[in-house]
Order: sequence, then structure tokens, then C-alpha cells
Amino acid sequence: MPTQPALPARPRSHAEAAHPTTADPTQSTHSTGARSRALLAIGLAAASWGSAGAVAAILHRSSGLGPIAVSFWRFAIGALLLVAARPFRRRAADTVRPGPLALISTGILMAVFQTCYLAAVDLAGLALGTTAALGAAPVLTALGARVVFAERLGRRGLTTIALAVTGLALLAFGSDGTSSGGTAPLWGLLCALGSAAGSAAINLLTQAQTRDGRAHDAYDRALSGFAVGALSLLALGAATGQLLPAGHHLGTAVALLGYLGAVPTALAYSLFFTAMTVVRATAVSVMMMLEPVAALLLGITLLGEHLTLPAAAGTATLLAAVALLRA
Repeated sequence: MPTQPALPARPRSHAEAAHPTTADPTQSTHSTGARSRALLAIGLAAASWGSAGAVAAILHRSSGLGPIAVSFWRFAIGALLLVAARPFRRRAADTVRPGPLALISTGILMAVFQTCYLAAVDLAGLALGTTAALGAAPVLTALGARVVFAERLGRRGLTTIALAVTGLALLAFGSDGTSSGGTAPLWGLLCALGSAAGSAAINLLTQAQTRDGRAHDAYDRALSGFAVGALSLLALGAATGQLLPAGHHLGTAVALLGYLGAVPTALAYSLFFTAMTVVRATAVSVMMMLEPVAALLLGITLLGEHLTLPAAAGTATLLAAVALLRA
């Protein structure tokens, strides 16, 4: 779930926020076929990110693993796979490695937003939790950029914030646990806001670093973020709850954790990083809309969730806010 260091008033989604990239490449030197393949790769990455919440929800139901434990295993497996793939990757000559403090901060923030996101999915349901987190993240980033960097919001920014607040209100007061698949929708929406806040903080941190005009290596940021996040979650999980899946569903849990670490983590980020050298940021932002769409479809079809009319209206309003901010 990476993001690009575009202006904070034009942030990317929750799933992009985890690992910012550092370039907005042009398409002038790439063939149409290469761009098509890159867009396909980004679409597959976004769709797989949308499946992560569904897998986490199934893990919670079948193995007893909570958000902290699932996040830990996702980060740990993803970090190991990225380490294994690193020798086969060429690092761009004009990029620099982020400093230790930035990497540690990114890893901790990644752990916060990912764990809060999975808690939101557990408490509010996949569809509502994902939409709230993805819809609130760009708004909080834009507000943070106004405070930290004194950037103007403009009419579009103000309209986006109004739409997002309206959408969140509809979700908060128009949802019920029975239809959404969650047990406590209001608490879940608060967790989604915590996830969005972590995502926004990563966006702002990345933007602050890129203001020196240098391109920071996104792969190293992702790898270090996963490693630091895994260590943080290991300590927290060991102190507060269960880290190992229940024995009677051990095989299923191992398979799902393997999928979570391999497909929507290591593979998806590898596809995204490669494709980002070919296509423009605008095209990426459109393709990334597949992430909330995939989460919504999986929540309804796989997990049996049903949106009330106000919740459906809130979902549509939030997605419209994100689309407007990216336009």
C-alpha cells in the first residue's frame, strides 16, 4: 500500500500510504506496451491490497489471531521475501537511502496504521473499515499539509474535506454490526481514523524528506519499514495477546498468512515499484481505486456483509471525495 510523494494536498490511498515512492516519471521514453503492462501490474497490486482485509477477517474468525498478530506475520513474511528479492533488484543510481530515524519512524507508523486498519475491519466490517480508512487518509494528509507546510487547500480541497466528513458521518450513524459484519461499527470507524492518521503521517514525513530535491529509495524504505514494524508488533503482541494461530486450524492459518505476506505484501510492492518507473502518477491514482472496490466486493460476496442505505451513501460519498482529490 504505497504512496507517491506528491503534494500532500493530493495524497494517495491507505494501502499506498505505507510505502511512498519517490518519483513521478514521464512516459516519453516508454512504449505503449510497456505502459500497458505497468498499468496491469499496478491494477493487480491494488486488487491484491484490497484482499488483505478479507484474509485478515477470515484469519480472525478461524484462528483467533487478532490485528496485532496478523500485522506482525504480514510484516515479518513480507520483510523476509523482500530481503530474498533484494539481490536481484537494481537500485537507481540517483536515489539515496533514507536516514535511520526516518526508517524507524516509518516502520512504527506503518505498524500503527496497518494494525488500526485490521482492527477497523474486525470491528466495523471489511467494506466499512476499508472505505473509512481510505477516505479519511487523504483528507487528514491535506489538513496536515496545511498545518505543517502552510499549503493552501483551495476550493477542491475544501470540497473534498466536506464530502469526506459527510461520508464518515453517514457511515458512523448509518451502520450496524449485523449488516456490516462487524461487532462494533463505531469503534471500528475510530480505528479506521487511527489508521488514516498513521497513513497521513507517513505521507507528510515522506514529503518533508523529498523537499531537499533528492530521490529516496522506495524499496529500502519498504523493506526497513516492514522490519521495524515487525519488531514493534512482536514486542507488543507478545505482551498483549496471542501470536500463534490455534492448532485446530493451523494449516489454514499458515496458508492464509503465507498469502498475506507473499501476495498483497512482497509481490504487490515489487509490482508497484517496478511499474512506477514507467507510468505517470495520475494514471497510478486512477488504478489505485481498484483497492477499495476490491475490498467492497469481497466484503459483500465473500464475508456476507450488507450495507445499509446510509452506509452505502457514505461509502459512495467517501469514494467521490478521494476521486475528486486525485482529479
